Order: sequence, then structure tokens, then C-alpha cells
Amino acid sequence: MSESSNTKKNKKDVSVGVVGSGSFATAIVKMLVENCKIVHWCVRNEFVKGAIELRGHNPTYLTAVNFNIKNLKLTTDINELVSACDVVVLATPSIYLSDTLDKMSCEYTDKIFVSAIKGIIPKVNDVVAHYLRDEFKIGFRNQAVIAGPCHAEEVAMERLSYLTIATVEEEVSEKLVSIFNSDFIKVHSSKDILGNEYSAILKNIFAIGAGIASGLGYGDNFTAVFVSNAIREMETFLEAIYEAPRDVNESAYLGDLLVTAYSLFSRNRNLGNLIGKGYTVKSAIQSMNMVAEGYYAADSIYKTSKEKGLKLPIIDTVYGILYEGKNAEKQFKKLTTKLN
Repeated sequence: MSESSNTKKNKKDVSVGVVGSGSFATAIVKMLVENCKIVHWCVRNEFVKGAIELRGHNPTYLTAVNFNIKNLKLTTDINELVSACDVVVLATPSIYLSDTLDKMSCEYTDKIFVSAIKGIIPKVNDVVAHYLRDEFKIGFRNQAVIAGPCHAEEVAMERLSYLTIATVEEEVSEKLVSIFNSDFIKVHSSKDILGNEYSAILKNIFAIGAGIASGLGYGDNFTAVFVSNAIREMETFLEAIYEAPRDVNESAYLGDLLVTAYSLFSRNRNLGNLIGKGYTVKSAIQSMNMVAEGYYAADSIYKTSKEKGLKLPIIDTVYGILYEGKNAEKQFKKLTTKLN
């Protein structure tokens, strides 16, 4: 689908950049070029940069998405991107974010940092919002969080998708909505930064569980009950971590959980499916060419839930399979007696 003439006329001079070159980072760049004259893009290495400049598409992820190179300013230098942009979208896997931002030495105090990362930062065992605040003194007023449901693969095909952008500042919210909203992306705003971030992390863990169930041969009826219990566990966890006026039945919470638990595009579901079919956790992870954030998050979320004294049988079950070597079939048989 080509850009409409109306979209072309309304390109904005907003200095925005994306850090990361995976599938979701590529999808975000595609969203932004709909509205912005130039999108700065900090990619992993010179090979990726050169390939995009030469062929007009990411050589590894979402290769069918073609870009007009005139709309992109590519770099491998985080400082070059941050210096040039007012809005910086972080879209690396969580396990690589600290390595990326540790190289940031330029002035950034007046920048808006938008997290599209749905995982725990291993270096600090915490969410991105806290990591940015504690390690870089970037307060919540200069932060935003992107939540789904929004699979990169469907963005690539320009299938109608929805984003929720959480930020405490109305002016920041309006700016971000204006640069992300398009014919195939509908954007809603929220002020629940931590709730949106934690829910995006939790749904990945639940999706691994849904995948394990599928691999073990459980059907749609069980999965429906599983997801029904998962959204209740999510609500319990979110209330224990950070009380806020929120409705977990909204798209950023329940919607994102549903698509991640059911979709064949879901890398976390696919990881679980392999484990359910008999792969070891290690071999399942090694067989995937993308990072399944739920694996890394499960350890942190499980420990936090225990510190809080929470009863979360799905989280406990997935953790036991992933980190304690427990048998998936036996653990899910036990789990079936705890769901309702």
C-alpha cells in the first residue's frame, strides 16, 4: 500500500529517532515515516546500515517492508541519533538496552524517551521506566511507553493495528499520537506508564504458557480458561506493584495478552509451543532467531511475586518449567486443578 497524497502533504518536521534494528524497531520506523519527513534510525552495525541504504529494507527482519532512503537517516552511533532528535524510541531487546545506552555520552536531559521494549533489564532486574529514571535521571515526565496489541508482522502488511502510548504529560502525549497515528495505526493515550509496561512484560510470560499448552495438545477450550485466569493474575500483580486507576479489560492489557497468547506471530507463544512439544528450554531458545522476552522476564516477575506474597499459579508454573527444569506435562496437569 503506497502513501496517500494527503499523507505526503502532511509530513511533520518532528525530530524523531528509533534505536534498534529488530522486527518491532523496523515496524516502528514504518509507522513513523508515514508522518515524519525524516526518521533517524540507529541500527546494530555497519552491515545492517549498508544493507538498508543499498536495498531499502532491513536485511534480516520484515524484509518485505521497503523504505524510501530519502526518508531515513541511518547511523550506528547512539550519540549521533540522540543529539539530533527530540524524541528517541528505544526498541532493542531488553537484554541489549544497557549495552546500548551505556555508550550514550551526549546531552539528553531535554529529550523524550519512548520505550517500545517489553522486558526486564537484566543489569538492574527492573523495568525500563525505572532503569531510565535511576541510571540516567530521566524522569517520568520525559518518558513514554508504547503498548499493543501490535504485532510487527501485521504492521508490515499495513493491517489495522492499535497502540496505546502511556505518558504523564499531555503535551508529550499529543505529539506522540500525531506522529504514530495513520491509516493503519490507531493510537490511544494513557497515563499508566508502569501499568502498561508491566502488563506488556507479563503477557509475554503468559504467552509462553499458552504456547506450552498448545504444544502439549490442550485445545481452545483450555486456552480460553487459561487466558481468563491470566488476566486476573495480571490485575493482581499490577495492583500489588503500582495502584492506579486502570481497567485491565482495555486493549493495552487484555488485548495485548490475547494477541500474544493466540497469534502465530507471537515469538513467546512459539517458544512455549516448542517446549510443550518436547524441546528443552535451551534448545527451544537456540532454535529461534528472535528474542522471546518472556523467558528473561519470568525470573524477575516470579521473584517479585514471591516477595509480595502473591498467589499466581500460572507465573509459578511457567517459571518452574523454564528455570527449575520441571516437566511441562506434569506441571500443566497440576495447573489445570488451580484454574477456574
